[in-house]
Amino acid sequence: MEGMLEKGKSMKHEEQVQFAAFKQFCDDTSAAKEAAIKKAAEKIEVLKADIEMHMANIAKLSKEIAEHEADITAWTGDMKAATKVREIEKAAYDDMHKDLSESVSALERAIQVLKTQAYDRKQASFVQVAALKQLRLIPERAKRALTAFLQEDPESDPLSVTAPEAFGYEFQSHSIISMLEKLLDEFIEERTKLEKEESNSIHQYKMLMQDLTKQTEQAKFDASQKSELVAKNKEDMASAEGELAETKDLMDADQKYLDDLTAECTQKAADFESRQQLRAEELVAIEKAIHHLQLFREGPRRDALAVHAAEGEGAFPRRPTGRRHLAAAAGPCGAVPAAPGPPHGQPCVVVAGCARARGPVR
Repeated sequence: MEGMLEKGKSMKHEEQVQFAAFKQFCDDTSAAKEAAIKKAAEKIEVLKADIEMHMANIAKLSKEIAEHEADITAWTGDMKAATKVREIEKAAYDDMHKDLSESVSALERAIQVLKTQAYDRKQASFVQVAALKQLRLIPERAKRALTAFLQEDPESDPLSVTAPEAFGYEFQSHSIISMLEKLLDEFIEERTKLEKEESNSIHQYKMLMQDLTKQTEQAKFDASQKSELVAKNKEDMASAEGELAETKDLMDADQKYLDDLTAECTQKAADFESRQQLRAEELVAIEKAIHHLQLFREGPRRDALAVHAAEGEGAFPRRPTGRRHLAAAAGPCGAVPAAPGPPHGQPCVVVAGCARARGPVR
């Protein structure tokens, strides 16, 4: 019996040691998993923030790229329109410059003819003068004066012309020359002004085209750079989304493992407490049995009285004692009948045979 008692205590202690190691495993593993879950949750928040940032960057950059493309389209249209206007202006300039140049050249020739020809020459010599009437820029009043001048027909022999007639013809010739010289100065001045305006228009056109070209190139460069940033943000966002999904899966797996572990540890702790309680009760039963056997060895009557005195004066009635009586009274599981106890007492004490029948205490 004492060997069973020591073995029971040893098994109880061994079970306590094993459970302590298991509990330590539960605590350490739970702490590690909880830390991993917390870290994963923090990482998930960071990844979500990164994804939102990438999405905001993509939206902002896409809007700016659209604005750049709109500017490029507008500036390209402005350059085309400016080029078309320049072409129209250039054509108008060329036409006007040509007319002015032809008028200046014709006036110079006509004035030269009038100055070099004597007043007694026939009108057939004034072909250059008559050609002035065909020019578009010659004013109508000048054309009428030329017509009047050319209609004058002095006699073919200059000696037959009287002095007053000759003087009148010469006077009219000088007035025509003066008129043509004035027209010549006006045309030259107008042509000079036209050339200056054309030069200014060319300069303004070049400056405008230079400015628009520079803005267009800068907008194309900015759009290209931002397109690369959009692609980079999309790539980083896809990577973050993949990492987020992976982290969520790992966290879910850790959470499930922790839940299962917690359930298992809780169940095993409950089982351990139940087994420990059972072992404690068995050990108490064995100790009581040993105590009764020791009392039996000390003497039948005196032991019985000692038992009565220890468990309560007059609490148990007298009953036969002795080895044969105890052996015969033992039950099928090796129980030793005890003296009747108080109403709440136990009817027997479990001994070695019962413990063997149940096997090792678990």
